[in-house]
Amino acid sequence: MRIRESSIKEIFTQGEREAPLEACGYLAGKDNIVIRVFPMVNIDKSEEHFSFDPVEQFRVMREARNEGVDILGVYHTHPNSPARPSAEDIKLAYDSSVVYVIASLLPGLEKVRAYKILKGEVTEELLTVEKNV
Repeated sequence: MRIRESSIKEIFTQGEREAPLEACGYLAGKDNIVIRVFPMVNIDKSEEHFSFDPVEQFRVMREARNEGVDILGVYHTHPNSPARPSAEDIKLAYDSSVVYVIASLLPGLEKVRAYKILKGEVTEELLTVEKNV
């Protein structure tokens, strides 16, 4: 997956604003290139997991479709842990068609990583951050 540096900054800005709760949203684009970040509300209001509001989720999916982009990934932040799937993340990964992007907010460890999660099996995906995509 390729993603703009500005999109990564958007994720971290949302994460810092919503900390200590996990921030979340969708990543959309074409041909495995993310061109749009859709920040969403973590209705769980949790520091350890997130859930989308179904009404907001369907609104964003419609908006993406109207913009001619596909949902490529789901992102969320880890305010107090590294950018790797937690047991909770693995258990709640319901969509094998998307890439799960996790951004760690730990001081000195501003890192973002991507994963595919299928039936409890986690595989790290290449995430290429580019200035201009």
